[in-house]
Amino acid sequence: MSKTPELSEKASHQSIVPFKAVSERKVIFNHGLTVWVGQIAVMSFGITDTIVAGRFSEHALATLSIGSAFYITVFVALMGVLQALLPALAELRGAGKAHALGATFRQSLYLCLLTSLVGVVALLSPHFIFERTQVPLTLRVEAQSYLSVLAVALPPALFFRMFSTLNQSLGRPQLVTWVQIAALCAKIPLSILFTFGALGFEGLGVVGCALATLVVNYLMMVLSIILLKTQAIYHPYKIWSRMERIDWEELWALAKLGVPNALSITVEVSSFTLMAFFIARMGTQASASHQIVANLAALMYMVPLSLSIATSARVSYWIGAGRKESSHKAIQIGFQNVIAMAIINICILALLKSQIANVYSPTPEVADLASNMLTWLCFYHIGDSLQVLCFFILRCYKITLKPLLIYSVMLWGVGLYGGFNLAYNGVGSIPALMSPKAFWIGSSTALMCSATLLIALVLQAQRKNSRLANQS
Repeated sequence: MSKTPELSEKASHQSIVPFKAVSERKVIFNHGLTVWVGQIAVMSFGITDTIVAGRFSEHALATLSIGSAFYITVFVALMGVLQALLPALAELRGAGKAHALGATFRQSLYLCLLTSLVGVVALLSPHFIFERTQVPLTLRVEAQSYLSVLAVALPPALFFRMFSTLNQSLGRPQLVTWVQIAALCAKIPLSILFTFGALGFEGLGVVGCALATLVVNYLMMVLSIILLKTQAIYHPYKIWSRMERIDWEELWALAKLGVPNALSITVEVSSFTLMAFFIARMGTQASASHQIVANLAALMYMVPLSLSIATSARVSYWIGAGRKESSHKAIQIGFQNVIAMAIINICILALLKSQIANVYSPTPEVADLASNMLTWLCFYHIGDSLQVLCFFILRCYKITLKPLLIYSVMLWGVGLYGGFNLAYNGVGSIPALMSPKAFWIGSSTALMCSATLLIALVLQAQRKNSRLANQS
């Protein structure tokens, strides 16, 4: 995307080898597995906080449900803007434009700064959402303190996300994974220490979980900067060349892809996280049980997400190399991988749902309610797996507005609004369930419908891509 002159880039561009399905499947799976290990390490941040807060008190777990839902909505939405880098950088790599790749990464630092400012303001101002969703006053004060700490932790988290996207576009996610594992090793003891207190240090409750995240995020940012400076794999891209002035044309090109992408992710994630706010009025037991199911849903989501990242990196790489047929075959392999792993995840959850719920909470009522809702999580995961793969593939083809429309209608309309009515008003002859299960029923239905429509868009994009290739 950058107009920076290319100097001796043929030397840094890997030769394009013939497409082989077996080797391509291995590349995608190994890439996805490495990303998944790192994502699990990051997800374990949330699992750690959920277990620590649950052991601290039921009130702390309910507060975490509210605070983490708001933070995730803000973080993932802003991350969506920066994720536009993945197809852009992967295409440049496929085309052999190494120096342009480095220049595009440097330009994206301006986007990182802007998104960080927006995110900090949002995290310091949750009052409107809390009021509109009728979050109980007993949870608001501590949730706001929790978010204030995470506001300071947001900028390094977004920078590390850029570092992660760069590595994914290069097909080299291993360093990111090692940093994430190291961060988890620091996160677990820090969350326990700051929450419960020890050695004369007074525990901070759920705010301690946020403080531990703050320390770990800055650690990850420092490590990523050191790696960018010292590791040989980044040298061909001249990452540390002199910072250029803002290239508005390039930023606009990234924004055209990144902003709709961010809006789509915002709709998707908010339809998931806003459930926590609407469920809060049912009481702390309902919120606590929902937090358990939501945490597991996010954990399971890491599998198709990782495979989708790996698949989209390869699809964009082949597109940049001018190999349209190879990109189509990579998509086919991506679907096979995601469907197979979704089946495995669902079987494990169905067999162990009661045991899993009991690990999260020592309160029988909370664990029983969560266990009952985990059945619907199986259906939820099928749609979730298919839709995220389609979303990443469509972004490779620069298709972002249609997914945004689908998500808005299905996830907000059918999922969130439908779940709210099923929970509190009833739908048709079905009386109000007055249970968080209603929201999982609505969301599962919405995700399956979304996945079906997005698959149709992927097939349409492939047919159009093939026609253009034949014409040329």
